[in-house]
Amino acid sequence: MARRSNLLTLLSFLVLGLLGAVMAERSAGCGKANTIRSQQYTITINGKQRQYIMKIPDRYDNNFAHKLIFTWHQLGGSAQKIVNGENINQGGALPYYGLNALANNTAIFVVPNGLNAGWANQGGEDVTFFDELVKRVEADLCVETTQRFSTGFSYGGAMSFAVACARPTQIRAIAVISGSQLSGCNGGNSPVAFYGQHGTADSVLNVSGGRQLRDRFVRNNGCQAVSPEPQPNGQNSVKTVYKGCKEGYPVTWVIHRGDHNPSQTDAGSSTPFAPRNTWEFFSQFS
Repeated sequence: MARRSNLLTLLSFLVLGLLGAVMAERSAGCGKANTIRSQQYTITINGKQRQYIMKIPDRYDNNFAHKLIFTWHQLGGSAQKIVNGENINQGGALPYYGLNALANNTAIFVVPNGLNAGWANQGGEDVTFFDELVKRVEADLCVETTQRFSTGFSYGGAMSFAVACARPTQIRAIAVISGSQLSGCNGGNSPVAFYGQHGTADSVLNVSGGRQLRDRFVRNNGCQAVSPEPQPNGQNSVKTVYKGCKEGYPVTWVIHRGDHNPSQTDAGSSTPFAPRNTWEFFSQFS
């Protein structure tokens, strides 16, 4: 009986320990009455005023731990354009890169506004902006802190890459759409789950730049290199899921024949494939 009692006590401690670990992944804002609303805010970072827009679910539940998704705009874009969306037939992206429409009230979106409509990240100031936003949002809203994600097109993809390089333990996965290394890469030696897509006819940021971003995380994540280099299948995109990656750190690459376009479609389809691919990639970590 004593042995059984000791075993039950040990199991109880293990269960409590696991529960504690799970609870520790929930942000401080869980269970609190939120003050953050779906609107624009301004904060001061390193003496500069920075703007960002919040989008919380219409049926926000302060006891449900949400995904936290950062959506960074392209050069010349703005947070408001990400929120509103732009004409996908003229090279624009769907609102929130199409992710809010797929989230079904499970995600909180942070939409930062860049200095000079871009993400030069001088001295790491845009990564510091990211740090402050995480701190503020999670103090007020209920977030699953192991479910932070970042995505963006062009310069926004570059900024997502910079966050993955500098804050690999703070970001679960990134999705880079037609990106290149424009916002720096401070660090960049740790694994982060990586989704990337690029067009072979990209006239703004050559596909070689997108491949370089991908290959860094192929190495960091311990994946097996693919040879020959994946190519589009006519007018259809080709998705490559890399093998041998460290558990929890997958790499997916989508190549297409298009130009610099966040809303590329496959032949016979009018629906951009980036939103679906990105959401599926992020959702595997739920």
